[in-house]
Amino acid sequence: MVHYQRYHQFKKGEEAVVEDEESHTLGLVCGNSGYNKRTRPKLLSFLFLSLLSCSLILAPQLLNFPSNFSLLSSFGDDDGLAAEMDVNAPLCYSISNGTICCDRSSIRSDICIMKGDVRTHSASSSLYLYISKNTNGFADYASGLAKDGEEEELQREKIRPYTRKWETSVMDTIDELGLISKIENSGSRHRCDVRHDVPAVFFSTGGYTGNVYHEFNDGILPLYITSQYLNKKVVFVILEYHNWWVTKYGDILALLSDYPPIDFSGDKRTHCFPEAIVGLKIHDELTVDSSLMEGNKTIRDFRDILDRAYWPRIRGLIQDEERQAQLNSTQKLSLPSSSSSSSSKNSIELKKPKLVILSRNGSRGITNEDSLVRMAEQIGFQVEVLRPNCATELAKIYRGLNSSDVMVGVHGAAMTHFLFLKPGSVFIQVVPLGTEWAAETYYGEPAMKLGLRYIGYKILPRESSLYDDYDKNDPVLVDPTSVAKKGWEFTKKIYLDHQNVRLNLGRFRKRLVRAYDYSFAKKNRHFHLQSQ
Repeated sequence: MVHYQRYHQFKKGEEAVVEDEESHTLGLVCGNSGYNKRTRPKLLSFLFLSLLSCSLILAPQLLNFPSNFSLLSSFGDDDGLAAEMDVNAPLCYSISNGTICCDRSSIRSDICIMKGDVRTHSASSSLYLYISKNTNGFADYASGLAKDGEEEELQREKIRPYTRKWETSVMDTIDELGLISKIENSGSRHRCDVRHDVPAVFFSTGGYTGNVYHEFNDGILPLYITSQYLNKKVVFVILEYHNWWVTKYGDILALLSDYPPIDFSGDKRTHCFPEAIVGLKIHDELTVDSSLMEGNKTIRDFRDILDRAYWPRIRGLIQDEERQAQLNSTQKLSLPSSSSSSSSKNSIELKKPKLVILSRNGSRGITNEDSLVRMAEQIGFQVEVLRPNCATELAKIYRGLNSSDVMVGVHGAAMTHFLFLKPGSVFIQVVPLGTEWAAETYYGEPAMKLGLRYIGYKILPRESSLYDDYDKNDPVLVDPTSVAKKGWEFTKKIYLDHQNVRLNLGRFRKRLVRAYDYSFAKKNRHFHLQSQ
């Protein structure tokens, strides 16, 4: 798994780091953190406004007002907003027009909200929030400091809209957006070319995009978490836009938004929105925290989105296969129905649990996979071997796994496809040496949250190809943790890139038999209920 070593360190220090982040929140709201500046500084005016701003922010703290009260919110159109706010709501939960509010309290991602007259300017990688001169007294005073024809800058924030904030090396590769609020006047630039009447969500598909784990964990799932409450009335604006990504995930995007996505850098027009959400919310590895979701949505609700996204294509595949079968056979294909004969009801095919093996090419492959398939068939499974790659259509993978009872695979990004299993199915993850923490954190624990029966099969040193390369007492075999402490490069080179698995079939058989017995009973119980 990419950079799980660094993430392990982040998890262990998460509480302390978050506390440090939160201790700087007040400086951010006061707007003097290095992001806010004026285009034409005037010393006396600047000092006066700074003193006024911070005084108004500190006053609510002293007077025991809600902690998420901010200066900019107080000058908006929402009378009595502070009194109505939920003190347990996240920062920027409810803001007024003419406001930029950024929540930087999470170690995983920043998220900023701009509300009002928001306009894109891709040439400068900026979003502008224009405030009318007549919006409030604060804007009137500030606009009075500007010369005629000039736009007075009120606030400036910067954000990289990607969900691996804690990993500096990848965040440095993400395009940065400037968020700027200005007073609108007759000479304002950036006239609207396209007006939208729904909010926009801005995010990046850069970083680790190209790895299916990161595509779901860092992108698709956070996009669902951030946008689902808008009920498809939202436009997605993508930084570092990739046509292949939009094609690959188009079926899911169509269920999250009624509008085509916009390429932020490629579309030079000025798009105008009533609101912009910049950045994505992320909860945990491949999961949804229902306590943080409107309507208490869970990871199963996300899986329902996947089901709705892929079934139209799957039905098309089935119809194509049926037509092909008719061409290849003189006898018309007959499908069993609820009124089938007793011989159909007793069909062995209906009773057999289906086992799908996700096969790997290259490192961490199962070298005795053929023997594993034969053993599984002898136990009683109907076996299908899937060999997905980056070009494999997701609907085809979904079809294979959604119809299965058990999935077996070696730890790696392809295990992300456990999301395609129905809750109640069995997921057996083969855990090579040196990958135990990542296997459990990235896939084992999230799988159980989805409602899967999870079995982690930790291989013994003799089941690893590394057993032939190192002395039997070498730390690589007997103490992988000590090797991991040397750094990510050692873990990747030894355990991820140069290790294969030769399963002890006698040992592994016990897990398969247990999975078969469970799946067989479950499948037959469902079958008998249907036949009654």
